[in-house]
Amino acid sequence: MKSENSKNPLVFNKDVANKKQRPFLVDQEEYPFKSNWFEKDACSMHYIDEGEGIPIVLAHGNPDWSFLYRNIIKELAGEARLIAYDLPGFGFSDTPENFSYKPQEHAEWIRSLLFDHLKLDKFIIVVQDWGGPTGLTVATNHPDNILGTVISNTWAWKAEGESVKFSKFFRTAEAEKLIYEENYFVRTLMLKNINEKSRNNKAITDAYEMALPTPASRKGTLVFPQQITLAESWLQDLEKRLPLLANKPVEFIFGEKNITLGNPETIAKWRSYYPNANVQLLPNANHFTQEDNPESFVFSLRRILNELES
Repeated sequence: MKSENSKNPLVFNKDVANKKQRPFLVDQEEYPFKSNWFEKDACSMHYIDEGEGIPIVLAHGNPDWSFLYRNIIKELAGEARLIAYDLPGFGFSDTPENFSYKPQEHAEWIRSLLFDHLKLDKFIIVVQDWGGPTGLTVATNHPDNILGTVISNTWAWKAEGESVKFSKFFRTAEAEKLIYEENYFVRTLMLKNINEKSRNNKAITDAYEMALPTPASRKGTLVFPQQITLAESWLQDLEKRLPLLANKPVEFIFGEKNITLGNPETIAKWRSYYPNANVQLLPNANHFTQEDNPESFVFSLRRILNELES
């Protein structure tokens, strides 16, 4: 007798009674995890929930999804509980009606998933790119629930220098055309800046490209860079709350090829908030450190887990 998954490969849910379909196929060797769905406001938010033990929440940014964390989940699922969500409008998640894609809205979805739906008490959070501002908003608003943090290639303050230029460019008609017509954030900014092995693996590149198949589906990848400057006051409020996590274990992972967020000035700013944090500097990694060096995250997370268990 054929399994439900054989009948419809888009249905691959942990809850076998749930017939919710994934919007596209993904290679099951790369991403073998069964899907879970959080229903809110007539919208389904997708997440992976693998393993048992101390929960580890994996927060992604732009333009990727939980697929970015696949190798970390595979390695650690026997040691902890790994939860990796897809932000609304990204990955397998639906897009809510009249959704603005602003980071404040994303942060509220994350909060609702973790506390209202999953009812997590204590957890470790891992953040990178826009996973930083959105995930750390939740963490700093609920510091008593945070056991530790892994921070990689992100920021949590008012943008400066090249980040301002980058943000303002994405408020131009030229940038809008690149995003909608050429899927620029995926095909150029992401896939051209990950390691060669991943870049040359069609199963991996398809997983990122197929998540944003139409011009309309790419709106979130345009709004996020615009919000680097447009969400200035929200980011400044977040920065004020960063010290609330200073008494927790913090691990830094920086891809030094990322000249904007892996440079000495950004690293020094992060260390000013968390001077006791452990730091991994990755000379051969760019912005998407989870893709380029997943073992660095495994190392950091095991170090936090060991500290919590000692």
